[in-house]
Amino acid sequence: MSVKERFLRYVQIDTQSNPKTGTHPSTQKQFDLAKLLVEELHALGVTNAFYNEHAYVYAYLPATIKNAPSIGFIAHLDTEPVCSGTNVKPRCLIYQGGDITLDNGATITPTEFPFLENYVGQELIVSGGDTLLGADDKAGVAEIMSAVEYLLSHPEIPHGKVGIAFTPDEEIGEGASLFDVKGFGCDFAYTVDGGEIGELGYETFNASEAVITLQGKNIHPGSAKNKMVNCAVIVGEFMAMLPANETPATTENREGFYHVCHIQSGVETGEIELIIRDHDKQKFEMRKAFIQDICKELADKYGQNAVVCQIRDQYYNCYEKIKDHFHLIENARKAYEQAGVVPIETPVRGGTDGSTLSFMGLPCPNLFTGEHNAHSVRELVPVPSMEKAVEVIIELIKLYAKQ
Repeated sequence: MSVKERFLRYVQIDTQSNPKTGTHPSTQKQFDLAKLLVEELHALGVTNAFYNEHAYVYAYLPATIKNAPSIGFIAHLDTEPVCSGTNVKPRCLIYQGGDITLDNGATITPTEFPFLENYVGQELIVSGGDTLLGADDKAGVAEIMSAVEYLLSHPEIPHGKVGIAFTPDEEIGEGASLFDVKGFGCDFAYTVDGGEIGELGYETFNASEAVITLQGKNIHPGSAKNKMVNCAVIVGEFMAMLPANETPATTENREGFYHVCHIQSGVETGEIELIIRDHDKQKFEMRKAFIQDICKELADKYGQNAVVCQIRDQYYNCYEKIKDHFHLIENARKAYEQAGVVPIETPVRGGTDGSTLSFMGLPCPNLFTGEHNAHSVRELVPVPSMEKAVEVIIELIKLYAKQ
């Protein structure tokens, strides 16, 4: 089965995660893809493949040579919660330039997405426009599975132990929370969860989320002087105190930001949810302290119970752990070169399972999948990019067999 065929099969399985359930996995439908992958691995001859009660899929190819490092490859099963992943209708087309019109009439234009010009003449896969496509990260899943099939059909290729894992709930920041690093049994690993062809990620944000709970006092507005505490007013003051030029829409590269994700408020109650991001650990800590200071100032003004802030760290910059194992990057560069791919090494403005796994003792950079426009109904992936990702995985396995 080709990587394209696998991908088209996987994206039609709804695996959307849900941050509100509090369960692991957050949605039972992620088991649908986990079960299918284990069945496929068994059919390929990987008899040790299994999924556990939390929908983590684990498998490995035994080493064919001695003393080679054990290398793992990891992708995630789930799709992100905001855009629907139900009834995905993938469509393949040869891109001839110009606008791409999706089945629902929406368009993907080179004016808005100049990268399209790089793919003229290539086969692209898009959604119907009513759902996301699911290339994040079912492209990665398909690429790992295709690399496994290639190795099994070419037993003459020497390799150390090759670990395979597919995780649930990456999109809600829980993908690595229950990962069995010891049981996985690999010295190092790569997540296959990056973007355009050539992307090689080994720096991520430090990340936290803040939930600010507001408690007001309602009273008839005609007699409210010195009595009313209006949560909606507190929300406005909080927003005005955030730096206007430090948002996702105004920053790039290694610039950090504050991103307000959700606000709800009446007079008596309210809540603000935001995320805090920075590549630099010291700046990251300063950003968290800044939010706490704002909340303290507002609590001093409106009452200590009026503004309560809780901040939870989500993940940290994986470079702090990868830098001591930089052969992971050097070998990735070689594998890209051997596959005819030019590395694009830019800081990841987000995180991956590898961010958490690196701090759990499994150093884990991120390889490209080829996809573009993640978390959007305009998501797409070029088939040749997926094929190159498979080549890179195979070349990496070959390289580590020589070390």
